[in-house]
Amino acid sequence: MKIGSVREIKAQEFRVGLTPAAAAEAVAHGHEVIIEAGAGMGAGFADSDYEAAGAKIVADAATVFAEADMIVKVKEPQASERKMLRKGQILFTYLHLAADEAQAKDLMESGATCIAYETVTAKDGTLPLLAPMSEVAGRLAPQMGAWTLQKANGGRGVLMGGVPGVAPAKVVVIGGGVVGTNAARVAAGMGADVTVLDKSLPRLRYLDDTFRGLFHTAFSSKAETEALVASADMVIGAVLIPGAAAPKLITREMLKTMKPGAAIVDVAIDQGGCAETSRATTHDDPVFEVDGVMHYCVANMPGAVARTSTKALSNATQPFLIALADKGWERACAEDPHLAAGLNVHAGMITHPAVAEALDLPLNETQTLLHAAE
Repeated sequence: MKIGSVREIKAQEFRVGLTPAAAAEAVAHGHEVIIEAGAGMGAGFADSDYEAAGAKIVADAATVFAEADMIVKVKEPQASERKMLRKGQILFTYLHLAADEAQAKDLMESGATCIAYETVTAKDGTLPLLAPMSEVAGRLAPQMGAWTLQKANGGRGVLMGGVPGVAPAKVVVIGGGVVGTNAARVAAGMGADVTVLDKSLPRLRYLDDTFRGLFHTAFSSKAETEALVASADMVIGAVLIPGAAAPKLITREMLKTMKPGAAIVDVAIDQGGCAETSRATTHDDPVFEVDGVMHYCVANMPGAVARTSTKALSNATQPFLIALADKGWERACAEDPHLAAGLNVHAGMITHPAVAEALDLPLNETQTLLHAAE
């Protein structure tokens, strides 16, 4: 199979879909790897690194899209890239379609087979290709929130850890999954007074037992959420429903109760955000204000630490990438239901239930497709 990877063109995105190590692994399996010139520079990988791995460097993205059987990316294809996709081509990347109807319709029109990192599952029900970036985003969130809280950036002027005689910042993390756990851990490590909200009592027990009081836990009722958000200096939105739009747990009314200059870091923005007032921003213009509350809503937070993020993502995607290349998507998905869960679009149809429901589009069940391919 010809596997291609291109330079990411989304604003301030420095990650790359394939590392030289992943390219070398694919070549060792007998596949051809095509890389757009300069694709890895943002993550610190030179064209010569890919050539040493056995990949071919080509001048532009159009050549990669024209020649490759499978395109491996990081972020969702932008409008110009979607026009280059073709029927029968495999796209393997993050898609986050539930909050992006325009992209979904373009992918359907292309006829390509689109497998989304964020809905591939594991035996234990976790999301193995989302987890590395969730870990990165979770650990970055308090760091970015601390920057947003600085007075020069529009914030309250509160130091995360306080100082002797002055209380630390109050941080509320909504969601106790991978993002929330990492965010709480880092925020507490910075000295903040942290509370994690979640609606799963088993998860709250796990967090309490594992972190032994490093941060507080609270059950995510409407009343408790309202009270904690009102008292917070920083709220980190870390809610995820796989494949679906994020629930709007922070309402516009809640903003009116928050402290002037408080910060919301909405890590769920890829799925539409968990605050009613959130909208996607970029690293070059990350923060906006609504009702006196500062919103940090960068949709590709891990891109800020591109080398770490690229390596972490590649470690997770590589086994699935090789399976797709070795077996083709039909056999690979038929043999691995967890990879099959990543199938979002095929031959002009939505194939993931949560995406179809979020966009109110017809659903073609993955299992039906796989049976038809047998």
